[in-house]
Amino acid sequence: MTKNIVIGTSACLMGENVRYDGSGKKSHFCVDELGQHVSYKPFCPEMAVGLPAPRPTIRQIRKQDVLHVARPDGSGDVTEALQAYGKKVAELAKDFSGFVFCAKSPTCGMERVKVYNEKGNPLANDGIGVFANEVMKANPLLPCEENGRLNDAILRENFVARVFVYNNWQQLVAGGLSKHKLMTFHGQYKYMLMSHDLVAYKTLGRLLGNGALTVDEIAPEYIAGLMAALKITATRKNHANTLQHIQGYFSKHLLAPQRQELCKQVDDYRKGLVPLVVPLTLIKHYLILHPKKYLAQQAYLNPYPEQLRLRYGY
Repeated sequence: MTKNIVIGTSACLMGENVRYDGSGKKSHFCVDELGQHVSYKPFCPEMAVGLPAPRPTIRQIRKQDVLHVARPDGSGDVTEALQAYGKKVAELAKDFSGFVFCAKSPTCGMERVKVYNEKGNPLANDGIGVFANEVMKANPLLPCEENGRLNDAILRENFVARVFVYNNWQQLVAGGLSKHKLMTFHGQYKYMLMSHDLVAYKTLGRLLGNGALTVDEIAPEYIAGLMAALKITATRKNHANTLQHIQGYFSKHLLAPQRQELCKQVDDYRKGLVPLVVPLTLIKHYLILHPKKYLAQQAYLNPYPEQLRLRYGY
């Protein structure tokens, strides 16, 4: 939980005055909250290809099924320059643990970017920023998100959790993989995976149990499956199911009123009456009173620094 976690980001989200109107678009969550626990590498593709700030507006224009990034009248086409810069940053991003893009930007938007025809008429909001596309295409496992979507409590928590998981994976790989290390890693994420995708949890368990495969054969398929599963936002139903599994560790230690209280908190969470932090806090309390080594190692209980308070909002 230190600043060795590096996240790439659109420079405007750091407050840099690089937007078309000469302003910034500071993300207070990224800078003031998450920024206490990670380091950022900011990039502005427009400035990198020689455009000034402020500058004339650029947009995505589709000409005969070919996408261009240029001024509304079609002049000043910077498509190839942006793609080249995107490929350059994509190589650097292999060492990042996440990336936050500026929403709806013709260069940095992850999705829903406005696309126009040559006459200036809007076609659809289905474009992907040229720069962002190069970064994501070259790094399919990299947790990526947009600043606008980070205003959603569930998406925000999901992104941060994936960043910390991916960073732990990067450290594991850097230290040299073995089947034992891979099994230990999987064991730490058992309940987190269960809360997101029970099918993937079972599938990845069978993959790791395949004695005919080497660790080099298993690892790429494993991490691809893990990151894909964690991208699925966990539902209250899945969280409640996971909490009930964890609750079983204390069944022999708790008195009837204590068991009933824990069951009630889990059920209240399932119904949307309390946030996730409520039953988790009680479980952590019982874990202190009745230590369980395997349970204490579960990333599900502490997936990221508690100071981020990401489980208080849902």
